[in-house]
Amino acid sequence: MPGVSEAVTDARKAVDRLYGHRVLRRKSPEVSARSALRGARASAALEGVDVPLEAVPEVTDPVIQGALRVSAELGRLGATWRTAPRQVLARLHTLAATGLTENLGRPRAVSDAPDPLDLGPAPGPEETVARVDGLVDLVTSPSKAPALVLAAVVHAELAVLRPFGSADGVVARAAERLTLVEFGLDPKSLVAVEVGHLELGPAYADGLRAYLSGTAEGVAAWVRHCASAVTLGARETTAICEAMQRG
Repeated sequence: MPGVSEAVTDARKAVDRLYGHRVLRRKSPEVSARSALRGARASAALEGVDVPLEAVPEVTDPVIQGALRVSAELGRLGATWRTAPRQVLARLHTLAATGLTENLGRPRAVSDAPDPLDLGPAPGPEETVARVDGLVDLVTSPSKAPALVLAAVVHAELAVLRPFGSADGVVARAAERLTLVEFGLDPKSLVAVEVGHLELGPAYADGLRAYLSGTAEGVAAWVRHCASAVTLGARETTAICEAMQRG
């Protein structure tokens, strides 16, 4: 796919530079926690609930609270993601959508689904189930594809399918982060990739629309977007490290 190999290489270099930061020798868990908080805030902002970082822990909005619960749980879901991704997706939705729907963790049974990114109508329930089955096979089967490419496909499929009909964006971005962790690009979950998506502004929705085209060029555009988000997310976490180093 055009430009994908170069974009993946550049993103990998950005992550490698981050992992070389001296602060991580002593404070990697703290950096990961701060990255997770920023990621939760950014994921909620992409859902339309944008609040200052310092206000996030006290905000009672269910979207913010759902993103925080998802972020806090990711570390315990990693091993299961490779073996039982459907179970993990149900758990992520239960965490993300509490207070938004009563159908927690259950696939939608109707064709209508919210469209916060203006992507167009979601696929019907039968097509959605079939494509989620394909996604499960992708995650559980051996693959030589780079972790970033797998993560990009996971994110896009969940974002465009909207399999639950609520909080699907939060679930999609969490699944992307899990894939980056469990497939080896970011094993310590340091990269605030959600922040990268937010910083790229309208390119986030544009990239998903390109993916929806189904063409090689469209899919490549989305993967390049995700590579840029990883690079920006690594930059965000580097800034966290620098701030901690200064004290």
